[in-house]
Amino acid sequence: MQLPGPGVFGPPRDRTAAIAVLRRAVELGVDHIDTAEYYGPGVANELIRTALHPYPAGLALVSKVGARRDASGGVLRYDRPAELRQGIEDNLRSLAVDHLTVVNLRIMDGAPAGQYFDDQLAAMVAAREDGLIGGIGLSNITPGHLRRALAITDIACVQNLLNLADRRSMPVLEECHARGIAFVPFFPLGSGFARGGNPVQASPAVAATAARLRCTPAQVALAWLLDLRPEVLLIPGTSSISHLEENMAVANIGLDSEARDLLG
Repeated sequence: MQLPGPGVFGPPRDRTAAIAVLRRAVELGVDHIDTAEYYGPGVANELIRTALHPYPAGLALVSKVGARRDASGGVLRYDRPAELRQGIEDNLRSLAVDHLTVVNLRIMDGAPAGQYFDDQLAAMVAAREDGLIGGIGLSNITPGHLRRALAITDIACVQNLLNLADRRSMPVLEECHARGIAFVPFFPLGSGFARGGNPVQASPAVAATAARLRCTPAQVALAWLLDLRPEVLLIPGTSSISHLEENMAVANIGLDSEARDLLG
């Protein structure tokens, strides 16, 4: 999401750097790349294809459908069953693959629930049965969405907003934990679009913990998420190799009881 231009729209400021980040990520062992056709639109997928195709064995390409961009960069709903199928096919085309590991159904604000959601799921199930996707994920959901979906089909993962400053998705994480479903927190470092400063990395508790553990505030924020539940998978976006390597080093940072108490 950080690789296209500002606002996840248009080309990157530095195309060469964006491609280098992707290649370095795979060199460091990253095996899960989160993307979407509407990042750019088309820009993120084109960069991934240019940098990594033919893709290494074991690399999970995970995308999402349910939205599109207008000419000015606005994000619009694109979530009727036929549109979801078109979104999946657009991702396959732009990534130059015939199969995606998982595709997330992104629930857009204002989308109807009930039968509309069931019809969306039916379109995702059809895509899986047709061999276009390996698993169905859900994004931006409530526990009710997850329970309703599981009555219809298996769910591979859930992708919701969760970070130290915004914990509204904790009930969804707990539901995933109880069922052994991967939980993928987006904006793990605090929204890159937040105004008035980053509420995660500006936290005094985060700063104090980072100073004591001799790491960065961003690393503390990521380590906190990994410490919550074993089902958590991180997708911290970055446009620089230095930040990528900093993020990867979080695997070697463990939070102690003092850090857990302070961070809550």
